[in-house]
Amino acid sequence: MRFPALFAVFMVLWPVGVTAQQDQTLADIRQELTVLYVEMQRLKRELSTTGGPSVATGGNTVLDRLGSIEAELQRLTSKTEELEFRVNRIVEDGTNRIGDLEFRLVELEGGDIGALGETTTLGGDIGGTVTTGGGAVAPVSPVTPQISETQLAVGEEDDFKRAQSALAEGRYQDAADQFAAFSANYPGGPLAAGASLGRGEALEGLGDTREAARAYLDSFSADPTGPVAAQSLFRLGRALGALNQTSEACVTLSEVGIRFPGDPAVAEAEQAKRALACP
Repeated sequence: MRFPALFAVFMVLWPVGVTAQQDQTLADIRQELTVLYVEMQRLKRELSTTGGPSVATGGNTVLDRLGSIEAELQRLTSKTEELEFRVNRIVEDGTNRIGDLEFRLVELEGGDIGALGETTTLGGDIGGTVTTGGGAVAPVSPVTPQISETQLAVGEEDDFKRAQSALAEGRYQDAADQFAAFSANYPGGPLAAGASLGRGEALEGLGDTREAARAYLDSFSADPTGPVAAQSLFRLGRALGALNQTSEACVTLSEVGIRFPGDPAVAEAEQAKRALACP
């Protein structure tokens, strides 16, 4: 979202959306920052108690009391893990939104976009507990990010694998629909980038190159440094070339080697550049 080299890609794929964004005033953007601040205040309320403790540890015997304590510990452990997962998602989503707002503010004020650094994580450095995927990317199609079960909502892994199976079997319409439903049901999750990438592959299989390019852009934007980012960027550049947007395609394909040196997608990007006669 803060990458000048890819800004032209947004102009190509979302002419209406980008125009609306450029029409925003500084007041509009500052209002969005205010909304984010309110959401963070609501999150802080999670750290405040709501009354007296309701832990039931009674029992007629010592064994009964120990059983009650063990049950409460299990309940509280489960609740803690659930809240930790929720907080991590809020921090990740909030950080991404603030980074986007910073980019737009600097652009509207005529500042140097290239001077923007990485957005500070909401709440400060939390030692890398917020993750957006993980694992190595297999250099085969379709690209499959490693699944971290501790970060997935109920049914999320099954839905993702079901969509992947449809894609692998060549049922492109089913795969596109399932990946779209997945993105709607699990927005901002650790598999969001992989779902958008899978949807792009399915749409490309259906011959809808423009929508495929948008899906690849969604995938890269969701996690620009994640396990499928290089493949998403390569496929985006290749799709732009197929849409006769040669200049944007060459810029995008060049970014693959710059951002992800050593990734298998770099060789694919270089081959695509040669096919487009990129400078």
